[in-house]
Order: sequence, then C-alpha cells, then structure tokens
Amino acid sequence: MRAWSLYVSTAVLTTLSSPAMASESTVVEPQTKATVAADRAPPAAKSFSTGVAKGRDLLDSAISASTIDAIDIPKVGTMSVAGIVGNLPGIRAETSGVDGFSSLTVRGLPLAADGTKYLQIQEDGLPILEFGDVHLAGTDTFLRTDLGLSQVQVIRGGSASTFASNSPGGLINLISKTGEREEGGVQLSAGLDHDLKRIDFEYGAPLGEGWRFHVGGFYREGEGPREIGYTGIRGGQFKANVTRQFAGGFVRIYGKYLDDRQANYSLFPVTVGGTNAAPTFSNLPGTDARRNTSLSPYTASFLNVDQNNNPVTNDGRNGIRGVVKSVGLEAQFEISDWTVSNKFRFAANSGDYNENISLLTLPAETMAATLGGPGAVLTYASGPKAGEALTDLSGLNGNGLLTVPLYIHARLNNLNNVTNDVRASRVWTLGDGKLTTTAGLYASSQNVDMYWTFATGLEGFAAGGSTTRFNVTTANGLPLTDGGILTYGFPAFLGVPLSTYHRRYDVNYRVIAPYASSNYQLGKLSVGASLRLDYGKVSGLLYGADLGGGRNGTGTVDLDGNGVISIPEAQVAVLPLSQPGNVDYKYHYLSYSAGVNYRIAEPISVFARYSRGGRAAAERVFFSPQHDPAGGGLTDPSIAYGRVKQAEAGVKLRHEGISVFLTGFWATTSESGFQIGADATGAAKVINFSRSYSAKGLELESEIHRGPFSLALGATYAKSKIDQDTTDPTLNGNRPRHQPSLFFTARPQFEQGIVTVGTTINGTTSSFAQDSNILKQPGYVIFNPFLFVRPVSRVELGLTAYNVFDKLAFVNISSAAIPASGVVNAQTLNGRTITGTVRFSF
Repeated sequence: MRAWSLYVSTAVLTTLSSPAMASESTVVEPQTKATVAADRAPPAAKSFSTGVAKGRDLLDSAISASTIDAIDIPKVGTMSVAGIVGNLPGIRAETSGVDGFSSLTVRGLPLAADGTKYLQIQEDGLPILEFGDVHLAGTDTFLRTDLGLSQVQVIRGGSASTFASNSPGGLINLISKTGEREEGGVQLSAGLDHDLKRIDFEYGAPLGEGWRFHVGGFYREGEGPREIGYTGIRGGQFKANVTRQFAGGFVRIYGKYLDDRQANYSLFPVTVGGTNAAPTFSNLPGTDARRNTSLSPYTASFLNVDQNNNPVTNDGRNGIRGVVKSVGLEAQFEISDWTVSNKFRFAANSGDYNENISLLTLPAETMAATLGGPGAVLTYASGPKAGEALTDLSGLNGNGLLTVPLYIHARLNNLNNVTNDVRASRVWTLGDGKLTTTAGLYASSQNVDMYWTFATGLEGFAAGGSTTRFNVTTANGLPLTDGGILTYGFPAFLGVPLSTYHRRYDVNYRVIAPYASSNYQLGKLSVGASLRLDYGKVSGLLYGADLGGGRNGTGTVDLDGNGVISIPEAQVAVLPLSQPGNVDYKYHYLSYSAGVNYRIAEPISVFARYSRGGRAAAERVFFSPQHDPAGGGLTDPSIAYGRVKQAEAGVKLRHEGISVFLTGFWATTSESGFQIGADATGAAKVINFSRSYSAKGLELESEIHRGPFSLALGATYAKSKIDQDTTDPTLNGNRPRHQPSLFFTARPQFEQGIVTVGTTINGTTSSFAQDSNILKQPGYVIFNPFLFVRPVSRVELGLTAYNVFDKLAFVNISSAAIPASGVVNAQTLNGRTITGTVRFSF
C-alpha cells in the first residue's frame, strides 16, 4: 500500500503531467492519408520528444532518433510491434509476426535471451513493463497497434538512459492520437490467402471550450497466417482519452482495455545439408516451415497441475494472451517561468504463454525402440485415428519422423505496473544563450507473479494443423504414455530433474529515480548533460525444487481422476509450497550522459555524445548460484544491475527534400544469465553464461523526395564481439549469436493523385546460429509491396503483401552445428500473406 500512497498522492497533489518528455505543443500529430493524399514532403523540422528534456528539432539535438508516422505504418506489411519498429535504423528485431514472442536489441548489443533487455518500450511516455525481458512475458504481450496510433518514436543511445529507468540502449515510444482535430475512420481488413479478419476504428475531435477527445481500437479473429486447424487469433483493444487544454497547460485522462491472443509460431523442423559454413536448408517433406507449425487442435490441451498442485487442463489454444486494464493521468502547467508536468498510470497486466518446442527428433521406428525398447508398439493417442495402431512408420506424414515436444505453459497471474513521473523545467537567459534545466522524480512498482509448468509428449510433423499425439507401449503391453504424454515435466534423456524450471515467481520491484539535466544553447552550439540515480528494492517469494536445499519437486497425482496411477502420473512435477525461497535485496546505480551539437548551417549539424546507463536484473537472476534463497540476497551484489557504455558521433543533413543522418557508435556491456541453446547434435539445452560484449559500427537513416517519387533507406553495420566469457573461454572473440554485420530497410514509393504504390524491403546478412560460431544462419531479403487507391473522397482501397516472393527466411536456428540427423529446429518469418483493406474516413 505504501507504493500506492506514494504514486497516487504524487499524482493528486501535483495534478501535473506532460507528453513523452516534452510539452504538449511539441508532439507532432501526423496527418492521415485521407486528409493529405498529395502532400508527402517531409516536414521542415521534426520535433522529437521521447527521451529528452524538451522537444526540439533533431538538427539541434545531440541524439540519434527516428520516427515512423501513422501514414507509413500500413506500408510495413505487418501490425506487430516488433515488425514495425524493426524498420527503424539501429533496431534489430527477431519476430515471426507474433506479439509477445519477439526479441529486440539495438546497435549490436547482444540478444543473449528473448525480450528487450536493453530497450524500454513505452506507451505515451511510460513503460509497459519496467523490464523488457521477463521470461515468457515479453513487453509486446501487453501492447498492440491500431488506427489510434499517431506515431512511433525511437531514440538510440543518447539521453535514453537518464530519462527512463532500465533503458541503457534506447527507448521505443508509441504515441496515441489525442483529438487535436476532428477526424476518424473505419478500416476493414481481410486476408486474401489466409484466414484473418479485422476491423479498426478511431474518432477524435475538439469539443469546444478547450476540451477534446479520442477513441479507437480494433477487433480481429481467424486462424491466422499459418495453418493450425483452429482459431489462433482472437481479440482486440479499446482506448480512449479526454483532454482539457487551457492557457499554459492541459490535463488528460485516458484508459485502455486489451484482451488479445495469438498463436505462438515457435521453432519448427527443417532439413539442412551442405556444410556448417555454407548450409542449405529446405522444408521437411510433407510440411512448409513458412506456413506450418507444431500447433494442432489434437495436441493443444494437456493435463498437469496448477500452482497449488491441483489437477488442471492447460489449453494451448490460448497461445500468447495479453490482458490489460489501465488508466492514466497526464497534466502540465506553467507556474511562473517553470513548466511542471506529471504522468501517472496504473496497468493491471495478466495473461498466458504457451509454446511447443521439439526436444528430440528421430525416425518413427528409432523413436519407438528408444522409448519402448525392441518390439514397442505405437498407436494414435489423439485425432481422427485415436486408438488405431500406427503401421506405416516410415511413411508417417510423408517424412517418417516422430518428435518429443516440450509443452510450455505459463500463467501470467499479475504483472501489474504502476508508474509516476514528475518533472519541472525552466529556460534561463544566460549571457547570449539559453540554459534549459530539468529536474524530476520517477517512481514505479512492478509485480512479477507467474507460474511455469511443463510436460513432454510424442508427436509427428504434419501440415495443415493435423499433428497428433502417439502412445507407446512396450512389447509386453506396458503403456508408457498417458494420452500421448511421456512425462509431466522434463524428460530423463535431457539429464536434468523432472521438475526443472517448474516454478512460481511472486516478486515485486520498486524503483525510485531522481534525475536532472541541463542544456546550454549559444548560437549554433548546444552543450548538454544529464544524470539519473536509480534506487531499487526487490522483495517476494519463489517456489520450486530448483532452489535446492532438499526441496522435493515430484509427487504422485491422479491427473485424469480415473483412480489408476499411470507411469507418467507416478512422477509429476509439483511445487514445494511449504518451502518458499526468499527475495530481499536492494541496489542503486548512477547513469549519465553528455553531448554536444553544432548547427554548422541551417541544413546541417554535427554532434557527439557519451553515455553510461544501467539495467537492473529482472527475474532471470533467481534460481541461480547468484541468489541466496534462504536470506533473499544476492551472493554477488554487483549482478543486481549491469552497465552499458556508449559513444556516438554523427552528422545530420536535411535540405530540399533530402535528409541524411549518419552516426558512428561504440558500445560495451556485460551480463550473466541463461539462454536456451543446443549442442552439436541439435538437442536443446540450457546454457549459463557470464560475459562482456562490445559493438561498434555505423548507422544510416536517409530519405529523398523528388516529385511523386520518394525513397526511405535505413541501414546499420555493426561489428559485435564476445570480449570475455568466464564460463566458457572458448567463446572469447566470437560474434554473439544472431548478430548480422549488416541489416537494412528500404521503402521506394511513387504517389500521384489517387494512387500510392511502393514496397518495403527488409534485409539482413548472415550471422551465426549460436555463440560457438560454427553453423551459419543465412541472411535474407524480403519484399513487402503495397498499393493504395483513393477512388473517391474519404475512401481508400489497399492491398499489401508480406514476403511476396515467399522467401524461407530464418529468424532463429536452434542448433550449434549440422546434426547427424540432418534436421534442425528453426523459427522463420511468415510466408507470403496478402491482405486487402478498405478504409472509410470522416
């Protein structure tokens, strides 16, 4: 309750707030297609407001930043958050188009695990979650895009580390429309070659006497872009805000309700040949990794225990589900010569995470003998043939393979987040220049209450969502499976206890962070610095046999209630509820940033900046040697947070329809934790690591407009390296996994009268599948063309195609080297999907 008292009293007593790090007047509202069909020239001066003390023209700011407006978002070809921001320079996005199952990083910083460790994702200037890499609870689980989105602003490096906590690499801020002018629209979308239907709507307008409002949202439903045999995507969101503008300030209240689920397109097998340095990949016979997954209505549900060790049925058809109920308050006032602002939001976040990962793949005959011994018998455990014996093992599903999948289910009980950010700024006249000073206080409370459970089964690989489970019986008739389930936990062949990762987290993180900045502008020269001091307190309880200390993690449970204990039911992973582990520690760290900008002439400026930011450790530090479950503290207090150091220098040019921003960067960081990898055989394994990294490179963002033609181009060259790994020194000097040397995006476009046509191009060079740098992960280039036609006023017809050439493009390959089986598990981009839209504006 103390946290609530602090945040609510601050919000009520100050009754003050502002947009993302800026005054209300600095946020640029982009025009819509309906209102500016012909005007595509770039604005003369874009004011940027995220991660800075006061919004100003980018040519007057010593930062690297980018914006993508609502008018350009539909051209990307996807509505996923990661898919959109991955089109901005410096941002490396690994996604299969599913919100909640993406990895984001910036400028070569490592993707050691999933999520967004070094970037903070915000909505209207406040974080969605305090930590972007909570395992099985990615930030984008609780965030969606729709017609109510005004623009996406991204700052890389720079002052991001001092104007937000846990954001040493940068900030991504999704800014909502707020009804400055009367406009609205309804958009209907449908997949032309896949089953997905969607409706978006938005409307906003001034109400008179300083009042204005905006509402918007979406609803969608369908199987989705991949064949899974059931409705994999269902849900939507509704957002609303009301603003009262007055001389010198404004007050805004807003709210959001989100309940949306998506199928999780996880790893899927492909065949591999050639050599590790030059591998060749192709689809497994009878399947297509661009359109198929391991998901099926015949394998979606499985029995297990809940967090109280009671029998329950987990339904994987919920996929990745995010539920958000949030309310917020913003306000800003001019008090004497000071601009005082406050932002407050409470968000109740919950949901589910479900995933199916193949652990072991073998020919069906070999698998039967491996699990059941000579003469073992396989029968269908689910699907139309349930109960029938499997006779044609070599011809099963056209590929003759069986797999032992790991079913992951996480219940996201409570990831509630409450934040408050209050600040005061003033511009002073000092000599012939102006000094802008800002001081603020940020406070947040982040809950991480979630429960993980696992099971392993026996499946084949089939197309069209028709995968089934299989039972295995020994030659003398002893059943080894339960409805196709081998174990209610981890399998023995992994060499880990059955109860591995069967866990419950119930932890709270509190952050208090005072910060300050100053910027002095004298003619063409601007010099600024900022600092932030983060204080954190972490407390709570942990449950799991992984904590050690003699905790028992298995029990006998009659899960199906038939009064008979099967072999899998004789040992079920359970929580030692009477033996919780403690969490109780504090930390603090200092972040700072300093930069200089020189406006050489009206169209050109140069800048340089050095920053050091911090990132507190989230839940990944628990269940490890670094945490003491008895006392609750950390065995090494230094791992409570990590530092990122960055230097950058660049030149910015904007003149007569041409803009070119070129930045050189250098960054270092270190981290400890675990990641899911694989050995040379392709078998999945958990890898513990403690490493330091470095990255250096160049970043380009440019745009040219010539009559009806335009070209936007972004590219990042990054040379990344593992400087030192204390757990595995053989990795020293290697390139971190999934880190290409070059990734880029381009968007050529032609617009004349009623027609806009073009394509978005996304590409990446090759990288390594794992940190061992043995197996090459191929790069790719995909094309996403778009066509928009406005036949009559206020009506627009659209046609977009994602991955139009149907490229087999790899996001993640789990194996470290080509295994003897010639089969690896991989996460791929979706294949070609074509979507038609019609939009009515008013």
